[in-house]
Parts: sequence; C-alpha cells; structure tokens
Amino acid sequence: MENTKNKTFKSIILRVLKNFKFLPPQIYIPIQYEHVTGKKLNLKKPITFNEKIQWYKLFYKNPILKKLVDKYHVREFVEKTIGTKYLNELYGVYENSNEIDFNKLPNKFVLKCVHGSGFNICVKDKSSLNIAKTKEKLDKWQRKNFYNKGKEWAYKGIKPLIIAEKYLEEFDKEVINDYKFFCFDGEIKFIQIDIERSVKDYRCYYDSNWKKLSFSTKKNNFFEEELERPKNLEEMNSIVQKLAKNFPFVRVDLYSIENNLVFGEMTFYPGNGTVEFEPKNMNITIGNYFKLPN
Repeated sequence: MENTKNKTFKSIILRVLKNFKFLPPQIYIPIQYEHVTGKKLNLKKPITFNEKIQWYKLFYKNPILKKLVDKYHVREFVEKTIGTKYLNELYGVYENSNEIDFNKLPNKFVLKCVHGSGFNICVKDKSSLNIAKTKEKLDKWQRKNFYNKGKEWAYKGIKPLIIAEKYLEEFDKEVINDYKFFCFDGEIKFIQIDIERSVKDYRCYYDSNWKKLSFSTKKNNFFEEELERPKNLEEMNSIVQKLAKNFPFVRVDLYSIENNLVFGEMTFYPGNGTVEFEPKNMNITIGNYFKLPN
C-alpha cells in the first residue's frame, strides 16, 4: 500500500514537473522521459534505442542537423546529395499566413510549418477550405517553439516558415504508404511502413531485402499480411544510404508514387525517443545498432 502511494505521489510530481519547460535540457529530458515511459533514464550508460535518442538530443550537436530537420532548407541538402528529381513540387514559401495567395494555389495542396513535427494541413478541395481558420491554425503553430516540447536540439532556433507543396496521391489509394528507413552509420537496418495512416494506422517492418520482421510498436496495429515489395526498392536503398551515410542515426522517409520516389523528411528523434517496440527485447537489439559518438 505504501509503495503504491509513493508511486502515485511520484507520478503527480513528474506530471507537474514536465510542464516546467524552462528547465535546462539535462534536467527536463529525464523528467519527461520517466513521465512518459515510467522508466528512469540512464544517460551514463544508455542501452535501449530510446535511451540513446535521449542522449542524442543532449549531446550530438552536429550543426547540419538544424538544416536537415527544417522542411524547407533540407531541400538544398537533398538536391546536392541525390538530385532535384526526388523533391516534391514546391508552390511557395511564406514568412506568415498573410503572405499566402490561396488563389494561386491548385485545388489540392499541403501546407506545412517547417520548424516542427505534425504541423501539416492537407487540402483535398480548396473550394471547401475555411481560409480564416487555416490561417489561424498556421499562426498558432508558428508561435510554438517546437524545441520546448521535447528539447530536441536540432529544432532549436529554426525560423518558423510556411511552405506549400504538391498533394501526393496514388490512384485507388485513400492514403499512400509512408516508407521510413532506420539508418545507423549509413546502413539501413530496417524499414518501417505506415499504411492507411490516420485511418487504420497499420504498421509493419521489413529489412532492406524485403524480408518481413516480426516486431512492431505498441501504438499501431500490426499489418499481418505480406506487403508487396516495391518495384523501386533498390533505388530506395541507394538514395537513402547516400542521405544517411554521415550520421550515427537518422530516419529517412520516402514516398513511392507510381514508382516515382519522393523525399519526405529526415528525422533524428523519432517519437521523441519514447515509442517502444514489441517484443521488449527489440528495444535493446535496436539500441545495439546505435553506436553513439564519443
């Protein structure tokens, strides 16, 4: 009974402290990690993948990361590394929502704030878009300091621009597949495929030779069936390795539209380092892939 009371009291304290976003990252990150996962963070000898992501947030400060997590400025890196053919069509770049000329945008498009994750508005029919509410949402996102959410270092100080891009779609699919390549020192260890995202939220994992892997994550529905091997898998592997080769860890996201590859983003802190794999031993196995720099 006493132990239960102590755990409840500790949970309350952690819930309160996680709102103190002014705390230094070295103090805030362990608090947030324990609040979300229920586990103490070991930064001296991190073992699991998530522990190493927390270490990465605190200590890996390669300046180029700030360009690569920025959804606009990463385009320059992609162009130099693998070419413009893999970039989505860009309709405009704006400093604020009032600069957007909606009359010049096509009927379908996507608006994104470049300085964080989840700041996206997918427009399938411009005629039904509430422009005032759209601007209000974009303004709200632009005021947010995404770095404060999880102390993900690469996002610190990014200028909050807005971009408009082509709406990606494929015939006879409500939602296109999202291919996410987990790369360690430039080597693809596995590919996460998100299927019917925000609809049924299926997820499964394959290796780079398209052999299905038997693990998943807690928050998504495991896709039991076999997924068709992409016809352009070798091309996927090739361009991902070029983008990832100089980093201890990075996740590179791609889309395949009628066998044409489109770059999505580069992520260094997936799920803020709190999403756990199942079975549990995979958190250590994947952590072993991640060789932290000195």
